Amino acid sequence: MMHQLRGILQTSPCKLLWRRFPVLTSMPVRTCSLYTCTYRTRNRALPPLWENLDLVPSGDRQSPINIRWRDSVFDPDLKPLTISYDPTTCLHIWNNGYSFLVEFEDSTDKSVIEGGPLEHNYRLKQFHFHWGAIDDWGSEHTVDSKCYPAELHLVHWNAVKFKSFEDAALEENGLAVIGVFLKLGKHHKELQKLVDTLPSIKHKDTLTEFGSFDPSCLMPTCPDYWTYSGSLTTPPLSESVIWIIKKQPVEVDHNQLEQFRTLLITSKGEKEKRMVDNFRPLQPLMNRTVRSSFRHDYVLNVQAKPKPAASQVAP
Repeated sequence: MMHQLRGILQTSPCKLLWRRFPVLTSMPVRTCSLYTCTYRTRNRALPPLWENLDLVPSGDRQSPINIRWRDSVFDPDLKPLTISYDPTTCLHIWNNGYSFLVEFEDSTDKSVIEGGPLEHNYRLKQFHFHWGAIDDWGSEHTVDSKCYPAELHLVHWNAVKFKSFEDAALEENGLAVIGVFLKLGKHHKELQKLVDTLPSIKHKDTLTEFGSFDPSCLMPTCPDYWTYSGSLTTPPLSESVIWIIKKQPVEVDHNQLEQFRTLLITSKGEKEKRMVDNFRPLQPLMNRTVRSSFRHDYVLNVQAKPKPAASQVAP
């Protein structure tokens, strides 16, 4: 199956993932690490990746999902997640026509995560965001059907078992993705450095240097998370991902999200089309279990009725 999928990728629009991508000559050249196919036209009802589904494999471990708090299972064996990122491994930021990516040097274990549900260290490859046209939606995952206006994904690969990110992305447990919800609130000072760079990559296929950035500053302080086995949320939708979804969202302000929406899915010279609603629709949970690293009791939002006094109880 993986051999067939690899062949499909190399002969499909997704082949941009396997070849050098044309970028500014003054910038380093790298292959796409988001696993996206970009198209010139958009379907208004769905993000652009879902216009052509003939290369999408079927499966029962697809992502994203709706996380039902009361159905998640506390797993006492889940370890704390340890995050160690070296800011000097940050390379550049670029617009690939579907999202914007911040990519990292990943030839060594300078920026890694370990622990949690993981058996090995996983190297940071890139991070990107998904967001909506307005603040009412945008996240890929939901919690009890609640949408957030955006979601951050930090993508890591298992360099212990695989020789490259591309190989890891096609195999079970090859990737580990941390998901962080963004909610409206106070201004996020650390995110602003990223936001200030977005005008330089407004158009598709533009790239600029973006050095010395530690993405752990985008993480919530609360260590609690959910985890489940899933897939990439962009073609080829390989079921290769250990998802780690942080329970606590981080706050950003409306103006920062609006800057995300100024990006375009079109190249210079083409009719401008905004980069919005770049999320995949929810997928069924099927027979999977969502585990939590924290104890919880699902409490309905109702007040308990006071118990009657002993003298009021009928004989």
